Amino acid sequence: MSLPHARPAHPVAFPGTLRRLALACALGSASLLPLSAVNATALAADAPALSLNLPSQSLEAAVHALAREAGVPIAADSQLLAGRSAPALQGRFTLQQALQYLLANSGLVASEENGVIILRSLNSDGALTLGELNINANSNPGGLPEAYSGGQVARGARLGMLGNRDVMETPFNVTSYTAQHMENQQSGTVGAVLRNDPSIRFSTGEGHAYENFMIRGYSLDSTELALNGLYGLAPDGHVPTEFLERVEVLKGPGALLNGMAPNGGVGGVINLVPKRAGEAPLTRLTSSYVSDGYVAEHIDLGRRLGDEQRLGIRFNGVYGSGETGVDQQSKDRTLASLGMDYRGDGWKLELDAYESHEKLEDGSPMMAGFSKLGHVTKAPKPDTNILDGISAKQISKAVVVRGEYELNDDWSAYASVGSARTRYKGFLNGTRVIVTGANGDASGETYNQGGYTHSLSSEAGVRGNFVTGPVNHQLVVSTTLLHQDIGRAATVTSKKYMTNIYHPGKPIIAGDIGSSDKTGDNTLSSFAVADTLGFIDDKVLLTLGVRSQRVRQKMSKPAYDERALTPALGLVLKPWDAPVSLYANYIEGLTQGGMVTDLAAANYGEQFAPYKAKQMEAGVKWDLGDFTHTLSVFQIEKPSMLLDRASNRYTDDGEQRNRGVEWNLFGALTPSVRLLGGVTYTRAELTRTAGGTFDGNTARGVPAWSANLGAEWDTPWVPGLTLTALGIHSSSQYLDSANDLKIPQWTRYDLGGRYSTRVLSKDVVLRASLENVENRAYWAGVFNDGYATVSEPRTLKLSASIDF
Repeated sequence: MSLPHARPAHPVAFPGTLRRLALACALGSASLLPLSAVNATALAADAPALSLNLPSQSLEAAVHALAREAGVPIAADSQLLAGRSAPALQGRFTLQQALQYLLANSGLVASEENGVIILRSLNSDGALTLGELNINANSNPGGLPEAYSGGQVARGARLGMLGNRDVMETPFNVTSYTAQHMENQQSGTVGAVLRNDPSIRFSTGEGHAYENFMIRGYSLDSTELALNGLYGLAPDGHVPTEFLERVEVLKGPGALLNGMAPNGGVGGVINLVPKRAGEAPLTRLTSSYVSDGYVAEHIDLGRRLGDEQRLGIRFNGVYGSGETGVDQQSKDRTLASLGMDYRGDGWKLELDAYESHEKLEDGSPMMAGFSKLGHVTKAPKPDTNILDGISAKQISKAVVVRGEYELNDDWSAYASVGSARTRYKGFLNGTRVIVTGANGDASGETYNQGGYTHSLSSEAGVRGNFVTGPVNHQLVVSTTLLHQDIGRAATVTSKKYMTNIYHPGKPIIAGDIGSSDKTGDNTLSSFAVADTLGFIDDKVLLTLGVRSQRVRQKMSKPAYDERALTPALGLVLKPWDAPVSLYANYIEGLTQGGMVTDLAAANYGEQFAPYKAKQMEAGVKWDLGDFTHTLSVFQIEKPSMLLDRASNRYTDDGEQRNRGVEWNLFGALTPSVRLLGGVTYTRAELTRTAGGTFDGNTARGVPAWSANLGAEWDTPWVPGLTLTALGIHSSSQYLDSANDLKIPQWTRYDLGGRYSTRVLSKDVVLRASLENVENRAYWAGVFNDGYATVSEPRTLKLSASIDF
């Protein structure tokens, strides 16, 4: 973070004796030499390479860590380093290469005298010529990509079995949101983070027990999020962000990259990356307030231990309680997470553990169905509590271990395994009413539910680099396994009652549920191979891969056991010297095939192999150095089961086809202005429906146009003060497949700001935001066929963070 007040100038020395420090200070007038001209062993081009794993952090902390790793003294005036940040650096580099990369665009130069490296500001009399150094996420597929200019997103993301890849060398549309952006935007859940993306829209509202959303027009829920690449381990319901370093979004299917998602979501892949300890010690306390009375405390601790700082420990703890923006509703939540890592010589080991509790009491936000009324009425007030008196509780806990081992300079092996347990109880689903009158009269029922999911998830693989003639290869072989035991209690349903969406009455609360009996024993297993071939000095990157997926459900009647082979192809072309990448891909997504349960059907009992959603996509990416544009066009075809009335047989010939154009942008437009957002056009068409009844209709819940634009401005008149704004727009959406019901377009605005300063020599950040500034009431999204969710109320968020 940039600080408005400079710290007292004093030399910072990295490891070395007082004698060396005195020597460094005496060299203050020494001329600066280009690194290539330094006649010293430490900075020689043929010096031994260092195995580095430096996260994105302050420049001062990065130089500390580099000096420690290299065992070479580095001296600098801390005033020169103050307020500067350094990108992440993973892989094997000489000290010269590492310094070139860390100091790029910093205005600082390095020289060496008598074994001491000196960092100074570049002046008009000398220049440091940095040779071209192509460092990106591909240099270490297991390392975390650095933050991009502006700090809101990262340069790359994890592409499942392919590992971390730079955006410009990825044949997919990916965005990786950073912890810095989540903190600055006060995004408490993953759902709040995803509101920055124009290709993502929500089918449940704020205050609901679950966050369900649509990516490229296809549904996805929290059970289908991956944690460090593994499905089945993410928290249930609301996924907290306090323990996350990145939220990575890959748009479109990802069966080759990650295997089949538990519920078969095909619109995209969302991967959660837990926090790790940085090189500098961290003790950060954040106090926050959310209207109408929710208060939370968050402690974030990070340390590296040992003589070489090999062991890292990161702890996050949260406690929050109070009333939400939904009238009379309250929320209590706790989170405890631990992230540990150990850096060995040629190997590393990581452990993540968390436990999350959340309880919602006395209400749920509005969800209303209009199929009986036949038209959509105006939306009620955003804070309307349609189910006063209901409650919901969710508990999630998980432990994950991951290890990587360098077999040699070109080959490495990795493996990870994790176990998770989730339990839920209360009124989590069916929180809706059916509107029966134009005046808002409605009927409803309440549904008390309970259940659990026990998951065991694992992945293992080998990655290698080799050359055949003029072609570079990045080969990956991977296997995955996800086993889930699922239990559910019999749902207890209340009697029907009458209410009104504008003036809700007290609902009839369903009775208590019984025990949760085991209802599912499901296993997803797969084996995959992929190779990225680099031609013409990697100006052409061709990725070819295939995954064999098996889906087993022992407790379905009859038992389900089917396989599918799913291929993928990705192409990146860099035809010019300019930082422009052309890309294209063909990739599939898998959803468990249906089973014919209609006793009257001619093929009763038939099982279908996993359905294959097929995507074709092409686009261009343009990196201007501090600002990146991505323009893409895509088509996704997803099959489904339907009845052929002529033969009385069910087939898998049903289909929805989504075609779209996306324009995404991110980065620093100027040194003081940052933008993040884009525009999406989607044509979601029902191409094959039962009897052709709805052929050609628009799929429900998919707006033709959606746009998001977030902006940050560092004000010139108050150092440390940043003003923020976010605009979100969605065009009209159909509520049903018949296209008889439609909700109108809507636009929402958020405003905010933050102030970074120092108080009693401590870094302090104060943040404030006002979401839905105009408190607009509108139908925001679509859930299932015929149901609409209401907008979120105007919400004030305040927080204060202090680093001790």
